[in-house]
Amino acid sequence: MSAEQPTSPNEYIHHHLTFLTNAQPHGVLDFSVIDLDTVFFSVVLALLFGASFYFAARTATAGVPGKFQNFVELIVEFVDQQVKDSFHGSNPLLAPMALTIFCWVFLFNAMDVLPVDLLPAIAHGVGVPHLKVVPSTDLNATFAMSLTVFFLMIYYSIKCKGLGGFLAELTLQPFTSKNPVVKVLLVLPNLVLEIVPLLARPISLSLRLYGNLFAGEMIFLLLAVLSLHGVEQLGHFSGWLFVALQFGLALAWAIFHLLVITLQAFIFMVLTIVYLAMAQEHH
Repeated sequence: MSAEQPTSPNEYIHHHLTFLTNAQPHGVLDFSVIDLDTVFFSVVLALLFGASFYFAARTATAGVPGKFQNFVELIVEFVDQQVKDSFHGSNPLLAPMALTIFCWVFLFNAMDVLPVDLLPAIAHGVGVPHLKVVPSTDLNATFAMSLTVFFLMIYYSIKCKGLGGFLAELTLQPFTSKNPVVKVLLVLPNLVLEIVPLLARPISLSLRLYGNLFAGEMIFLLLAVLSLHGVEQLGHFSGWLFVALQFGLALAWAIFHLLVITLQAFIFMVLTIVYLAMAQEHH
């Protein structure tokens, strides 16, 4: 399989924003199409997270801990404290899930800090035409995670409150009345008002992560285009100026982006904890 190299800035950006798929999509929604690069890097990063924490648990010592053990314990204690601050019930799934979400999403996001041409160039060398290395810039991946959280919200709401209690929360508030007739008449307005924020949670959860990481990736690509222009003009002073400018801007953005990717992983984790805590609380 041959891979064509982009020849202009527009083609360069389009090339880097194109997923490696198993087929061309037909229409807006085509569930037969799989973004192979997203699946590959998601699985690899999941194995990296699981293997590193398993190694830390297997080699943990009660005496003087090593640096990696200290690092892992710091993350575990940090996530555990977030769960305790936001959730006051009993759910053995929540803390491990919050830890998994934080670390996995952070690893997703951290792929954005790698040079934009590094892994795609390696893939091109073995005949792979396209390769997007940041799973969180794939709306399919962020929606898959947010929908998982959404279904867990529904599950725990029904489990803890019963189907009747869950439906009562959607139909008997915010407008209430002691008059039975008025109470029945208010069911539909209440349902409309409550269903909107309920459905908005997974949408906002996924779009927030996707939007921030996609914007960060676009900035890296635009900076890389500056470098490409500079390389073409290396025989002139302006060429070296473009290369120096690109390096300085890319370094500054990469340092700032480290804060962005950590913050986005933290927000996704905290909102997951809050949503599941709300699902189990009785109003």
